[in-house]
Amino acid sequence: MGMARPLARAHPEAARVLEEADDVLGFSLSTLMAEGPEEELTATRNAQPAILAHSVAVLRTVEDRLGPIALAAGHSLGEFSAHVAAGTLSFSGALEAVRLRGELMFQAGQKRPGAMAAVLGLDDDALARVCAGVTEGICVPANFNSAGQTVVSGDVAGVEQGMQLAQDAGARRVVRLNVSGAFHSPLMAPAAEGLGAKLEAVEMSDPGFPVVSNVTAAPVSSGVEARRLLVEQLTSPVQWAKSVETMLEAGVDRFLELGPGSVLTGLNRRNAKGVPCISLGEPADLESFAREDDDA
Repeated sequence: MGMARPLARAHPEAARVLEEADDVLGFSLSTLMAEGPEEELTATRNAQPAILAHSVAVLRTVEDRLGPIALAAGHSLGEFSAHVAAGTLSFSGALEAVRLRGELMFQAGQKRPGAMAAVLGLDDDALARVCAGVTEGICVPANFNSAGQTVVSGDVAGVEQGMQLAQDAGARRVVRLNVSGAFHSPLMAPAAEGLGAKLEAVEMSDPGFPVVSNVTAAPVSSGVEARRLLVEQLTSPVQWAKSVETMLEAGVDRFLELGPGSVLTGLNRRNAKGVPCISLGEPADLESFAREDDDA
């Protein structure tokens, strides 16, 4: 618990972001983030706006120190945060969209139960063969996080068979994930339809700097394209490793991970070896970043 509360206490810019989130959503998201209960906060309809709010709170606190941004990207939900940073979406518009996104994803999972599993130690081609070999349901690649670290998604029977096939194919480890649905799979089609209708009603501008799409791993420079790909993302695999490769090929020489946790920083130990990557989520992180910036 305590999500973003220390940040808001230390930085007025962050506090204003959380206040805006409460106003837009019509309930105290900031209190839920800080005090729980945890099972309510981790419900996807709340977790998604909470992560977005925390990420934007960090962004507003450090944006004066960021300098020119070459490219941005975000993993799954984080792509909305990246588009807020780029000005494609307003914070309020993104909040409303991701709150609905979470509700729709949960409903899709209730209507057609699904599962996801992490697969470690198989390359992308081997994973594709595993999924192609599933005969008892749907099992598709959902996340290409880094070399040898992937996730599959689909209906329960399909994922369970896929887990066994992955083990048979020599996966180092296969772990069922605690999720409420088969995210980034065809089972999310009803959620994609509802999200598409919502985003049609939300103003989207051309981004101020390119945002690399999860779907294509290519830079997006128009609001129209961004809207389409944010919808497609729900039923498509997250091409994260290729997205980082795209940014490296464009000349990115430093990565900043804004928001809760440091998962992407950890992935960059494989995706961007030797390239600095800094996680910014808590006051101590921001203080260290400011000192390094001043010393540079």
